[in-house]
Amino acid sequence: MSLVLDSAAQDLLFREARTANTFTDEPVTDEQMRAVHDLIKYGPTSMNQSPLRVTLVRSPEARERLVRHMAEGNRSKTAAAPLVAILSADNEFHEELPQLFPHFPQAKDAVFGERPVRESAAALNAALQAAYFIIGVRAAGLAAGPMTGCDMEGLRKEFLDDDHTPLMVVNIGRPGPDAWFPRSPRLEYEQVVTTV
Repeated sequence: MSLVLDSAAQDLLFREARTANTFTDEPVTDEQMRAVHDLIKYGPTSMNQSPLRVTLVRSPEARERLVRHMAEGNRSKTAAAPLVAILSADNEFHEELPQLFPHFPQAKDAVFGERPVRESAAALNAALQAAYFIIGVRAAGLAAGPMTGCDMEGLRKEFLDDDHTPLMVVNIGRPGPDAWFPRSPRLEYEQVVTTV
């Protein structure tokens, strides 16, 4: 094997990692989520944009409001997960660029002055960061259940604002009984890689 990462870490992050559908009632702490953030914040994005925003849904009242916006098949697992995160793209991420991209502070206006340009960049880079988030949750020894089966516009109105575009909801916790569906097939190297 030509990977530097040891086999156990490969299993934890990829080969054995699955989307969890049930969870134990063991809490997910703020310290665990801070550790996830402190790891994934180093994942690369274009011009270090960092548009991902995470809304942690903890209170029973907020959970009830969230579950109403989930697709029928996702409601019970979202209601039962110890923690749920709404991942969104901040379309005003450019306001942070003078701090995040200090060698070209004028990028804020020169590159991202127009809202459609920002929305496109935010969607791509926040989706990339969302993938880092899922891997970070796995690195913390937790299971993630990412879902897009929900009313995104309802989520935006309920939890966000016009400057944030919801991307997905992620249930987080320790896997419970029968947490995993059978693994679906994957494409092989030759099916996805072309050399030119």
